[in-house]
Amino acid sequence: MRTRSLLAVAVGSALTLVVLATQWASAPSAGAGSIVPDMVTAVSNAARDIALVPDTTLVKGLIPQRTTLDTLLRGHGVADDAAVAVVQAAGRVFDPRRLRSLQPFSLERTLEGALSLFEYRIDVDTFLRVTRTLRAAEAWTAEIVPVPKVVEQAVAAGRIDRATPSLFQAMDAAGEGDQLAVDLAGIFSGEVDFNSDLQPGDGFALTFERQTRQDGPTTYGAINAAEFRNDGRVLRAIRFTPPGGTPGYYDEHGQSLRRFFLRSPLKFEPRVTSRFSMSRRHPVLHTSRAHRGVDYAAPVGAPVVAAAGGTVASVTTDGTNGRMVRLRHASGYESRYLHLSAFASGLRAGERVEQGDTLGFVGSSGLATGPHLHYGLTRNGAFVNPLVEQRNVPPAEPLPAAALALFQTARTEALVQLARAMEMQQVAAPSSGVGAAP
Repeated sequence: MRTRSLLAVAVGSALTLVVLATQWASAPSAGAGSIVPDMVTAVSNAARDIALVPDTTLVKGLIPQRTTLDTLLRGHGVADDAAVAVVQAAGRVFDPRRLRSLQPFSLERTLEGALSLFEYRIDVDTFLRVTRTLRAAEAWTAEIVPVPKVVEQAVAAGRIDRATPSLFQAMDAAGEGDQLAVDLAGIFSGEVDFNSDLQPGDGFALTFERQTRQDGPTTYGAINAAEFRNDGRVLRAIRFTPPGGTPGYYDEHGQSLRRFFLRSPLKFEPRVTSRFSMSRRHPVLHTSRAHRGVDYAAPVGAPVVAAAGGTVASVTTDGTNGRMVRLRHASGYESRYLHLSAFASGLRAGERVEQGDTLGFVGSSGLATGPHLHYGLTRNGAFVNPLVEQRNVPPAEPLPAAALALFQTARTEALVQLARAMEMQQVAAPSSGVGAAP
């Protein structure tokens, strides 16, 4: 009787079939032996067909615009007390005000609104995870967790030609993203103007670190070695860290590729709209006057970085220059960055900045017809042409003699990897349609 009751509870609506099967089993009938198995099979099938309602719901989506963590949780059916507790727990490791729209999130809750898990992707490398602590029903634990990723050493090569006339296009044809093109251009920016110096037949090869994540974008680590062929020149760069020093790029002879000044204070590929001139018709005032700097076309909000390391001399705003930052450098140099839309957070006079640090963002403040950056450079108080001066200033010091043996070992390995990249690209070129690098 106990067995029959348990079975009835398990199959619900199949109870009648169970009773019938029991009656057939106890009746003295010659056919009972064949009918009972059929009835039991029917009961089993009926039990399998019962749909069990899940007790939890998993929600995945993107953070809506202009929302808060509390509003997001309540909007997805999380109970009020649970929403408050999760926000408080998250606040111990992450500022909820930094919640950004269009970032992925997921949450798991019961039908009654009890939350068991909340996750939010902070950036490509980390996410916030809030879980209920097993030791206390109403306690929560929050932590910043790294996004699992696969790191691999990769190679790529490409060619500048009619089908791929820019480095971006050539890198895309090689199967890699824009950021890798930006990084490659940054290495050789002291030797090549990637806006105007590229020629058909130029080519590149590089070895680098590629990082892939599940449900996330592919990103890049350091470029380990690179080769660029430009108008008959062969330029090579090997990433090397001297003992007790910082990583840098050197040519095959151990000479640093780092210049005192960056080629421009903008990310690759800025377009020069007005060059240094002692007489230029001003686009707003319509008078001829000296243009003691270089204008770069760039979208509003594009980061403006320090062309060289130095000290912030001033952070000012006026009706002519707009928002302007002045930096003081070694050897009597001073650089100026005009018409910014905003300054970098916390930037102030007297602060030390390094080459590549963000100073502000492109805008059109002051006397400007549209968004652009005016970049000026003085030496001992006299304005000089930034484009010419960047080429004339010698590169950084070469490697010390004590580090050359280690560098030569790294160079040998790098050149082998670069040769491998070229060979792979040349083999793939006939089928992929990408021209082989020379």
